[in-house]
Amino acid sequence: MNETTICAVGNVATQPVYRELATGPSARFRLAVTARYLDRAKNEWTDGHTNFFTVWANRQLATNAAGSLNVGDPVVVQGRLKVRSDVREGQSWTSADIDAVAIGHDLARGTSAFRRTSRTEAGAVAAPDRPEPDWETPPAADDSQLAPEPAAVT
Repeated sequence: MNETTICAVGNVATQPVYRELATGPSARFRLAVTARYLDRAKNEWTDGHTNFFTVWANRQLATNAAGSLNVGDPVVVQGRLKVRSDVREGQSWTSADIDAVAIGHDLARGTSAFRRTSRTEAGAVAAPDRPEPDWETPPAADDSQLAPEPAAVT
């Protein structure tokens, strides 16, 4: 597959628009990505050019994005870049869209509280009740349960 994949770090510029389509849920929002650089003459960080992308999400990603994102949120978006150019009524325009594969809050700039959606919320059949696996290793009662020391070589 010869697709251009992109990972963009920026801020949500418009409130996500959510739609139920015949093909499933869809959401879109604008992403502002501003380059920052250190201006050595002033010894301070300066904003550079801002690029705007329209981010498209489908299916469960669309539902979760619409319920999780707000204007101004710092996000990381990974997906396929699609750049289109056209001329309409003598005006030329170019748009850059990202068909998102993953969207998440940028934890370098804040905190987030993750909530897993249940399968029933996702429109699927609920998984059967199974006990949660015990991922924790029980603590050793005393040092005798630690790994044995290697035998001395004679």
